[in-house]
Amino acid sequence: MLPKALEDAISALGLLPGVGPRTAERYAYYLFRSDEKLSQTISEALQSLHSGVKSCPKTFALIDAKDDISPLYSDPTRDKTTILVVEEPLDIYAIEQTKGYHGVYHVLGGAVSPIDGITPDQLHIKELVARIKDDKVKEVIIATNPSVEGESTALLLQRILGKEYQDLKITRLARGLPLGVDLSYADQITLSAALDNRTEL
Repeated sequence: MLPKALEDAISALGLLPGVGPRTAERYAYYLFRSDEKLSQTISEALQSLHSGVKSCPKTFALIDAKDDISPLYSDPTRDKTTILVVEEPLDIYAIEQTKGYHGVYHVLGGAVSPIDGITPDQLHIKELVARIKDDKVKEVIIATNPSVEGESTALLLQRILGKEYQDLKITRLARGLPLGVDLSYADQITLSAALDNRTEL
């Protein structure tokens, strides 16, 4: 029998996605054996997580609770006439790490998935339509995930936006073979996308 405090820590860590019982045990034991300051630092960070983070009312990106709007939107150097649409807030940071995009973002809050009960009206599509008009947007880049749900959501956005704004340029992130991967290791979906998105040399 383990001490109750250690069992409680294991149970709590086991609630995290991808953390099984053995991993939870290792994490809990590691924290117990480490300096108490480590546990305190993690505890303090988790306690302020919900009170210190909120959703931007314009872009639906995650922002500091003290901010009124996303810094990526309020930054005067960003091109507000180009919006890159993603499913989840953390997708923004993957794009930002490339340092190659200088427009603004819009977070849908998921993808259309009838199986999971996620319908179009639960996503931030109406807000996107309004932003296009307010900011005189010229291009919308759809960057939903390359999944069945992501593809369905992309097609839905293309239909809605194309009907609402005839002069709007609607693009989709290119998909295909990642650099450094041999053809023999690529799956059929990736190869099909690579063929569809082939470029002229």
